[in-house]
Amino acid sequence: MKNHIDQKFPQLVADLSGTIQKLERLTTLVRHQEMHETVANIMMQLEAPFTFVIVGEVKAGKSSFINALLESEKDICKVAPSPMTDTIQQIIYGEEETVVHLSEHIKRITAPFEILKEIAIVDTPGTNTIMAHHQEITEKFIPYSDLIVFVFEAKNPYRQSAWEFFDYINSEWQRKIIFVLQQKDLMNEADLAINKEGVFDHAIKKGIVNPKVFAVSAKLEKEGFIEISGYKELRKYIGDNITNGKAPYLKLSNTINTADRINDTIRKSLDLRKQQFDLDVAFRKEISETLDHQEKKTTNQVAQLVENLVATYDKITDKKYKELEDGLSFFTVFKRAFSSIFGNDTNLKDWLGNHAKDFELQLNTSLKDKLQTGILDVADNIQMMGKLVDAKIKTSTTVLTDSDEIFADIAERRANVLRDLQTSFHQFMSKSENFYDETILKETSKMAPNLAAGGGIAIIGVIITALVNSAVFDITGGILTTVGVLFAGVSLGLNRRKILNKYSEEITKGRMMLEGEITDKLSDYTHKIKNKIDSNFITFDKHLENEQNAIDEMKSIHKDVHERLALSSVSIKEMLN
Repeated sequence: MKNHIDQKFPQLVADLSGTIQKLERLTTLVRHQEMHETVANIMMQLEAPFTFVIVGEVKAGKSSFINALLESEKDICKVAPSPMTDTIQQIIYGEEETVVHLSEHIKRITAPFEILKEIAIVDTPGTNTIMAHHQEITEKFIPYSDLIVFVFEAKNPYRQSAWEFFDYINSEWQRKIIFVLQQKDLMNEADLAINKEGVFDHAIKKGIVNPKVFAVSAKLEKEGFIEISGYKELRKYIGDNITNGKAPYLKLSNTINTADRINDTIRKSLDLRKQQFDLDVAFRKEISETLDHQEKKTTNQVAQLVENLVATYDKITDKKYKELEDGLSFFTVFKRAFSSIFGNDTNLKDWLGNHAKDFELQLNTSLKDKLQTGILDVADNIQMMGKLVDAKIKTSTTVLTDSDEIFADIAERRANVLRDLQTSFHQFMSKSENFYDETILKETSKMAPNLAAGGGIAIIGVIITALVNSAVFDITGGILTTVGVLFAGVSLGLNRRKILNKYSEEITKGRMMLEGEITDKLSDYTHKIKNKIDSNFITFDKHLENEQNAIDEMKSIHKDVHERLALSSVSIKEMLN
């Protein structure tokens, strides 16, 4: 069985190495430096021995415990009465005893002890010392541990600071933990049993299933009282559960758990980031739909305005056609001509001139009244387009905040984009030039001062009035001029039907121009304002595009890492069973 396991082991390591590399890439993408360093160190520790990390408060007897566990005749870990160093000591197997300082806070000791062929031991500084960095250094080493040995003073295993550190280890990394009550020789059996049971119960309350509690005495072990020192029971537990060929696979299993925990931590924040992205996409879609809805609503309002204008136009022109038709009949013309010679009635030329003036008066008066009523509704719809967007920007939903463990920088960047959007849109709404129409400024230069005085979207009503008035009175003015010329050439000898047909032809042209130009001008203006409003979202749209790409890539890597870790976990369980 052992040979079979040994043959599988290199492939398991290679597979897991590839997975950790992907996880390292993911931590690079999320730009979490501490997490990235943790994963990089996990990669370096991948083929390291199964590691016991010894933690506990100062004076709990950690160094004496390690020396006794190694069955060393001399102290491998120096026993000092006070915390003199903040150095972590890594103890690994070596044919000779050596000490190498790997960094300011870590030194490596090699020693030729049999147990070290399958495990490594890490001695950490006390967690309750006033020495700078002690607990910080110990905490940073926890992710690379395979078994936490929590050492208490047998006389008092209930110190709050010790259990607070336990809470950190258990909640943050959920490492396998065993509890050791050191210096049991200083207690009687009854009190020792009470304290063992107390630690057991306390661990149960903290969520540890079937906690393992050992009471040992390094002093008794060193003096040769092996049967009562407590180390025999501890070594049996280590042999049954860790050594005897299992340690390398347990090491890989712990590495998988660590990597999976990091991957899952990223997933939780990534889910929140995706939720924020979905909300922002929905917000942006709502903006677009609002603009489209208001444009459609305005288009309908324009159509109604044009319909009313054309109906008024038709009513007046039809009436004038009937009057012209009656006035140009043979008997009416003859009578008018005879009466103008022998009486006071107007002649045909004067009658046609008066007819034209009345035509102009009715057109201008009636159309102006319709315009004043209809323009207000069109202007309101276009103004509402900007007001609704402004309100939606101010009420956009935020779920990813700058307190997020991983994506605080992304939350801040999004907040800046949204803040800039709010500021720029407010400025956009307040500047009247953003709502100018270039054709108005070119064709009616006198409008410029009025436009500038309008201020922001309030100018829209002025602009639409100018647009429509210009179109209407250009068209009606052209018609009236043509009709005036037509009337000026009328004489008794002209063909009545030809004159009426020409009049109808010009009136029809006018109607088509009236309908077409007003519709085109107002629709074009509405569309321009919609596009100008929408252009304020260019930066926000770019942010969404970047978010989509980043989230898709991270989601893909996270899923791949999760699946690969699950497969590796199954393979290791098969090897251990």
